[in-house]
Amino acid sequence: MHRHGHGVAGGFGAHGNPRDFELMLGRLEDPGRARWQRPDRLVRALGLRRGQKVAEIGAGSGYFVRRLARAVGARGRVYAVDAEPRMLAVLVEKLRRRGIGNVTPVLGLDGDPFLPERALDLVLVVNTYHHFPGGPRYLRRLRRLLRPGGRIVNVDFHRRETPVGPPVERRVARERFLADARRAGLRLVREPTFLPYQYFLILNPLARSGRS
Repeated sequence: MHRHGHGVAGGFGAHGNPRDFELMLGRLEDPGRARWQRPDRLVRALGLRRGQKVAEIGAGSGYFVRRLARAVGARGRVYAVDAEPRMLAVLVEKLRRRGIGNVTPVLGLDGDPFLPERALDLVLVVNTYHHFPGGPRYLRRLRRLLRPGGRIVNVDFHRRETPVGPPVERRVARERFLADARRAGLRLVREPTFLPYQYFLILNPLARSGRS
């Protein structure tokens, strides 16, 4: 489910992923990605605490998962959700090699992450929102996963030409995402601005939205 690539050769297959799996995997793990994705700084900005439970929707090969696992510590738990079985197999092997034991891989569907409600302190989505069917509906589904005080974080490419990222026509503009979030009963509470090509939106549920 997770995609971060440059322009895509060969078109798109299941779940909106590029058909060339090895090419997609290479782009996810490209060492040069750190220059613009700034993953360590991004995870620090989430302000996670030891023992918390978090999920990444569209976890891919684990680029963020291993950093999230370190942030929540051995008493915490990271749910790594992806709709692509081959990607989860790569993730499991990486976790095994690194000796990371606080991650639960989850094979989700495009419309359902298969996670328990009211169980998570944070849900992270990176460069994946444009693959969600019926965006506001899926955000409402994610909102129900949160404990009181929990947050949803969306990081995605601005809808303009950038040196990396998917084709512009496949991107979701910041304003459109925020409109979807409002419809899903979420409000923007913080917006770090250190990423050069992406917006970084931290959201909380509106008190009046309940669990609809």
